[in-house]
Amino acid sequence: MKHNVLIIGAGGVGHVVAHKCAQNNELLGDIHIASRTLGKCHAIIESVHDKGSLQQPGQLQAHALDAMDVEATSALIRATRSDIVINVGAPFVNMSVLEACIQTGAAYLDTAIHEDPAKVCETPPWYANYEWKRRQACREAGVTAVLGVGFDPGVVNAYARYAVDHCFDRVDSIDIVDINAGSHGRYFATNFDPETNFREFTSTVWSWENNAWQANAMFERRKEWDMPVTGKTTCYLTGHDELHSMSQNLGVPDIRFWMSFGEHYINVFSVLKNLGLLSEQPVRTARGQTVVPLEVVKAVLPDPASLAPDYTGQTFIGDVVRGRKGGKPEEVLIYNVCDHAACFDEVGSQAISYTAGVPAVAAALLIADGTWDRGTMANVEDLDPRPFIALMNRMGLATRIRDAKGDRLLDPVTQVARKERVAVRANAQ
Repeated sequence: MKHNVLIIGAGGVGHVVAHKCAQNNELLGDIHIASRTLGKCHAIIESVHDKGSLQQPGQLQAHALDAMDVEATSALIRATRSDIVINVGAPFVNMSVLEACIQTGAAYLDTAIHEDPAKVCETPPWYANYEWKRRQACREAGVTAVLGVGFDPGVVNAYARYAVDHCFDRVDSIDIVDINAGSHGRYFATNFDPETNFREFTSTVWSWENNAWQANAMFERRKEWDMPVTGKTTCYLTGHDELHSMSQNLGVPDIRFWMSFGEHYINVFSVLKNLGLLSEQPVRTARGQTVVPLEVVKAVLPDPASLAPDYTGQTFIGDVVRGRKGGKPEEVLIYNVCDHAACFDEVGSQAISYTAGVPAVAAALLIADGTWDRGTMANVEDLDPRPFIALMNRMGLATRIRDAKGDRLLDPVTQVARKERVAVRANAQ
């Protein structure tokens, strides 16, 4: 049975999601793309056809939509007979789209946490402020809602769950490391929506340490990480979505998020912030116009999707997990490396968008085949990570694991099957 998909959002991640849905349309069926800007939807559809991404002949259709309008979104879900909604729009529309899914019974997926446009860095855990308040409504409606199923948040949550369940007797710490070792050749640009990007870094940095929330300032704590492919890179402690669910769900006392920043990015960011140009609060100009400084900065910066043709280099994202196994200390690294140029060759995107978009489609496939279709709300670490990791291995995001046994591909489904065959042979003997 095919499951029609409605993609909300036509930015860089929406571009990748559309291509990956097209590559799997034997199961996912008709693909609908909705955005305020209809032209962006048509451009994505043209790209899907140009790249020959359709697995088999199928429908791709563009729609104009204000996703803040719950009734309009519900009507579009019904009109397109969409079973799965992949929300990759601005984080401000999450709760509206989620409500439309609850009203219509469609499954809901997103890649980032909800935000109030007038608030930055609310009291943690952030999911408790919005999404988790609708958990009971999802359960009562039988609606599957998988929150934060990009890469970070998303895949890193699955890596953490896999490590907790299969690599350790006790996990003491998880450090999520996100390194972009690529170059786009522009003077200054952000790799995803500038407004969302800057809002992450303009206020308190929350981390989970000693089973409590720890507050720091941005760029206050730094650490050099030596990782496969990207090598030694300076990263900074950063607040991030996944900490706010993993801290509540995994029982691990220390969970931190580290992201790489070059000195040039830090300098430009600091100037913009100190001038007040990253403020989300409206100001009045000398001509009497009311503007939001952050929205003005977004308007003058390059569209992240436009960076793709010239992007070179790799990204690294992974979990460094420490704990004890068999009474001895153990460290495991579970990670992915993605190449910017390879992503552009395949779907016309850069690796930042690719790593966020592919997992959302993998999750849609797992809902469509029933594996993750739970009829309630879940964060990624609430779900079995093994089919998710195995599916992404085949979709372009291979997962590797480095531990005392070496560095190798992590293929949990094959490994489990192999163990079961060994057990059967042993019992037969």
